[in-house]
Amino acid sequence: MVDFEVPDVDYTRYTNRQLMAIPLVVLAIALVILSGWYVMTGSPVNQSIDFTGGTELTVQTDTPRGDLAAQFDPAPTSIQSVTDQENRYILTFKESGGSTDLAQQAEQNLRPADGADVVLSYQQVSPGFGSSTQQTALFGLALAFVGMSILAFVLFRTFIPSLGIVISAFSDIMVPLALMNVFGIELSLGTVAALLMLIGYSVDSDILLTNHILRRSGEFYESTYRAMRTGVTMTLTSISAMAVMAIVAFVFRIELLASIGLVLVFGLATDLMNTYMFNVSLLRWYKIGGVES
Repeated sequence: MVDFEVPDVDYTRYTNRQLMAIPLVVLAIALVILSGWYVMTGSPVNQSIDFTGGTELTVQTDTPRGDLAAQFDPAPTSIQSVTDQENRYILTFKESGGSTDLAQQAEQNLRPADGADVVLSYQQVSPGFGSSTQQTALFGLALAFVGMSILAFVLFRTFIPSLGIVISAFSDIMVPLALMNVFGIELSLGTVAALLMLIGYSVDSDILLTNHILRRSGEFYESTYRAMRTGVTMTLTSISAMAVMAIVAFVFRIELLASIGLVLVFGLATDLMNTYMFNVSLLRWYKIGGVES
């Protein structure tokens, strides 16, 4: 079992402003990216056909992968190789005349593999259904966030510590969303599930820290380090597991799992920063006045 050494950070060397500056700057940059994306595309993050509607076509062909896009009008927005099947691909079309028309193009333009059928399956999501799915997913995400916020205020019944938990969780969602745009990861039902998991991870680490500082015996820095030994080890273990999952999924071309793994790595790394820089400084200011800025 891997043993993570948690450093004994000397927080007295840093002012509250210094500790809070980096997480707040990172959050501001993320919000600028999301705002810019919204202005350019009409959506703060790229969306998969789960939410926009479109067609997913599975084909088996001897046509080289590099030539597949040219065989369709409109061209597919993504082409994925099927890991355990040679010459098998999943083509995604966000704007199309219909799955039947695309299937006909595939049969006419692609070379069959060993005489087999070119089109193995197709699935079409209507724009109306995609929009409904999007609303349901976003409602679930918002409901989870609101529920988490209420839980924080009920547990501690004080404004500043609870606000720190809410702001940290908000940043833990916004930063991965911005990085999804940077790395070309689309918002899908799978990545929404990853964002929901991040809300849980964020609440867990922040409540652990806040509970140790406000309710456990011991001096502020002693309580902080005690919480870090559990929280940092837990988060680093999760980051390692998600990173391995993302790498393995990327090698075997399982795009959805790779995307989920990357989103969780982004969010967990952000949570480390927010919990042990932003939240620690906020709690220090609240409990003992902290170090003068």
